[in-house]
Amino acid sequence: MTSAADLIGLVSAISSARVLCVGDVMLDRFVTGHVERISPEAPVPVLRITSETAMLGGAGNVARNVAALGGQVTLIAVIGDDDAGNEIETALGALATATPALVREPGRPTAIKTRFVAGTQQMLRADAETSAPLAETSAAALIDAATQALNAHDVLVLSDYGKGVLGDGRAAALIDAAATGGIPVIVDPKGPDYGIYEGASVVTPNRNELHDASGADVSDIDCVMKAAGQLRAAHDLGAVLVTLSQDGMILVDGESATHAHLTSDAKEVFDVSGAGDTVVATTACALASGASLAEAAHLANVCAGIVVGKAGTAAAYLSEVIATLHHQDISRAEAKLLTWAQAGDRAEVWRRQGLKVGFTNGCFDLLHPGHVSLLNQARAACDRLIVALNSDTSIKRLKGADRPVQAEAARATVLASLAAVDLCVLFDEDTPLDLINALRPDVLVKGADYTVEQVVGAAEVQSWGGRVVLAALEDGFSTTATIARLSAASTAGGSGDAS
Repeated sequence: MTSAADLIGLVSAISSARVLCVGDVMLDRFVTGHVERISPEAPVPVLRITSETAMLGGAGNVARNVAALGGQVTLIAVIGDDDAGNEIETALGALATATPALVREPGRPTAIKTRFVAGTQQMLRADAETSAPLAETSAAALIDAATQALNAHDVLVLSDYGKGVLGDGRAAALIDAAATGGIPVIVDPKGPDYGIYEGASVVTPNRNELHDASGADVSDIDCVMKAAGQLRAAHDLGAVLVTLSQDGMILVDGESATHAHLTSDAKEVFDVSGAGDTVVATTACALASGASLAEAAHLANVCAGIVVGKAGTAAAYLSEVIATLHHQDISRAEAKLLTWAQAGDRAEVWRRQGLKVGFTNGCFDLLHPGHVSLLNQARAACDRLIVALNSDTSIKRLKGADRPVQAEAARATVLASLAAVDLCVLFDEDTPLDLINALRPDVLVKGADYTVEQVVGAAEVQSWGGRVVLAALEDGFSTTATIARLSAASTAGGSGDAS
C-alpha cells in the first residue's frame, strides 16, 4: 500500500519532472454574480454580475497543474490570432516552469468556454469554438515542434478536447514517436473511438466517456472495472485510469494485471471543472519522477480531491498537496487507535477473513530502532498486528513517577503511524493478560529477552491453538539508557560557569 509518507517523498522529486503536453488549449471564462429575480422578458433568471475571471483551460490547465506542482512543462498547441489567444499566451508566460510553443493560425478562433455562475451554482455554459481540421501549415508546424521536443522530456501528455489539434492521425503519430523513444504517453481522451490512441501508456476517461467508448454498463464499481479492462485490451492500452468524481478513481493496469479502486478523500465536491486535467498532470509528473503507475494514481487521486473543492478551473499547488498528505497521515494514525471493544470486533472480522492476528505489547516510550525491529518481526509473523500500549498510569506504576517521557496520546499516534502496526489499543493494567483473553490473538510476540514461559499470555494463546514468537533484539538500544544519557548530558551542561 502506498503511504502518505511515500507520496510526500514523491512530490518532493517532481521538480525534476519534464512533461511535454500537446493538445487543445482554451480560455475558461467565469462570469459570477447573484440571482435576485426572474426576467420579465422570459422565464429566465437575471444574473447580477459581480466579477469576471479567465483561466487556462484544456491543455493549458494541464500545463498550469504541472507548474503548480513544480514540474517543468512544455505546451504545444494551436491558438487563433485573436485577443483570447493573446490572453492564453500571457497566462502561460506567467507560469514560472512552463514553456509555451504556440502555433497561431489566422482565421481560426481560439476556443472560449464561458460559465455563468450564481453563488455556487453554474447556470449556463456558452462555448465559442471550432472543431474544424487544422490548416496544413499549422498541423505541420505542430507535429514538427512536438517531435523535436520529445527527447528532452520524460512523459508525453495528449490533451484531446476534440477541437482538431490531435485529429487526422496526429495522436497516433505522436504515440508512435514517443514509443520509439521509450517515452510513456498519457491521453486525456475524447470521443468514442479509442483506436486513435492505440498503444498509449495510460488513458484517463471519466465515467461517461468510458461508457461512450465501451458501450458497456458503468453503473457501479465492478462494471467500471470490467468495462475499463475490455477497453484496455481492445486497443492495446497500457492502463485505463477512470475518474469517478466523488467516487474516486479506478485503475486497471495491464502490465501488473491489477485492478484498484481509489476512494476519494475530497471533503466536499464543489466544482469538477478541470479535475480531469489535474489527474493527467499529476500522473504525468509522478511518472516522470520515477513513480510506479499505482503511486502516480494515488497521488493524482489526492490532487483531484483538492481541486474539486475549489471554484473554477483549479490547480493543486505543491504546498496544498503536502499539507493534505500530512493530514492524511495523522487521520489514518488516529483511525488505528481503538477501544478494547472496537479492537475485538476488528480482530474477529480479520479472523473470519482467514487472516492471522498478531499481538505484542510494551511502553514504546521514545521509539528507537530496537522497537521498530521488534514491530517489523511481529508483523512478519502474522497478517494483521495489534499493538497494546501501556497507559501513562500503568507506566508510572511500573517505571516510576518520572515516566513516561511522552504521554500516551503521543506514543499511540507515533505507533499507529507505522506501516507495521494495523491497530493500536491502550491498557491500564500492569499486564496485558485481560486484553489478550479479550482479543484471542493467533500469534503472541515478545522480545527474546524473555522465555516462552515468562511471556504473559503465552499459555492462554497456546491453549486456543496460537503460537508464541520471540523476536530477536537489536543490541545497544534502550529507552531507559537513552533517558539516562540525556539526563547526564543535561546535568553536565548545567554545571558550567554561566558567566
